[in-house]
Amino acid sequence: MTPTCDHIILLSADALRADHLSCHGYHRETSPVLDRFAEESIQFTRAYSASSHTREAVPALLTGQYPDVAIDENYRLATDSVASVLGENGYATGGFHSNPFVSRAYGFDRGFDTFDDDLHFGKHKLIALAQRAFDKLRNRHYARAEEINDRSLAWIDDLGSDRSVFLWNHYMDTHGPYEPPGEYATLYRDSGISDRDAQSLYQRAIKDPDSISDSDRQLLVDLYDAEIRYNDEKLGEFFDALRERDLFDRSLIIFTADHGDAFGEHGYYEHPRYLHDEITHVPLFVRPPGGTDRDPITTPVSTLDVVSTIEQVVGRAPGPNRVSLLDPGIASEENPVFLQARGENEHSDLRRYAVKSRDGSCYCERDRTTDSIEFGECSSRALRTTLEAHVTDRIDAEAGATPADEETAVDGDIERRLSALGYKE
Repeated sequence: MTPTCDHIILLSADALRADHLSCHGYHRETSPVLDRFAEESIQFTRAYSASSHTREAVPALLTGQYPDVAIDENYRLATDSVASVLGENGYATGGFHSNPFVSRAYGFDRGFDTFDDDLHFGKHKLIALAQRAFDKLRNRHYARAEEINDRSLAWIDDLGSDRSVFLWNHYMDTHGPYEPPGEYATLYRDSGISDRDAQSLYQRAIKDPDSISDSDRQLLVDLYDAEIRYNDEKLGEFFDALRERDLFDRSLIIFTADHGDAFGEHGYYEHPRYLHDEITHVPLFVRPPGGTDRDPITTPVSTLDVVSTIEQVVGRAPGPNRVSLLDPGIASEENPVFLQARGENEHSDLRRYAVKSRDGSCYCERDRTTDSIEFGECSSRALRTTLEAHVTDRIDAEAGATPADEETAVDGDIERRLSALGYKE
């Protein structure tokens, strides 16, 4: 039975891998707030993102569609998001984040009544110029969790108490370069590191992974874990603010990540366009109004199922091969989970696919120019057959996808932030 939800709150963290949370068995206590949240939520221990990087993972999370149809060739949103669905059902819709790749420049404001992407479109020109100058001076390239919380809570307060709310907050703190603020910088280390040195190390790890020593890698991990702990504390403050407003127990609250981050496990760092577990296995907690005491779910699920779960609240049945994460029967489901990524670079003709199931995983690559498929590691012949059939379906779906819009000129502020975040050469 679907609970009545006055409000729906979707919280996502950028580049947060599941196995670095203490509630997933990590050796450090990185996530005490999320640990408690997990205890009163439905915790999915084997949740996978639909892709391994923001440009494909967030569109899938917001639309419930695979990236090959959720966005066009230029990564602009090509499918209505869950915000559009909920807006049509009377919800006030707000989105708050600071990742340029899912900004209004790429159409992600569609369906949101309020969409704060931390960029300067539509603001007073002199204020925008002053803000940009200050941002460069302090090496700022995203809004911290505290700022995202303040902005989204102010929006809720302005709405009044008679509106149902859909809120999406996306937090960038766990995305590199890892620059934990204040006391967090030395939480797992004896000495700190300057933000510029942290950024230099992060960029070197991406461009020249072979140059990263064991001590460099440990430094990256220490800083990353500290960012997780900072973000966790700010989530606790956000939850407390919801409680103060009598919203926490009246809301369906979902927490997840768009993808993870790698630390050399397969010879690379950050989150390039591969589909290994370290960059696709994400946390996923679903807390129905009032909480729940259900046991953790080990069934593999996809971030695509988040939209199905939200839409169930407004009376929509899950789409083909999708499930509601609130369904008690999900623990016995056997549906395989599929992942995909555009390979090598933004406009590559290589496509990577993977399938995850209780029995293992399988990977393959497809050259779009010839539609030839090359299989990599597979746990079984059956999984290979399953993945091969899925790829055939995706070829058909891709053929009917929305054509790309004309390339849009990218704002200089977006270019600067993308470079700082490791997205640009």
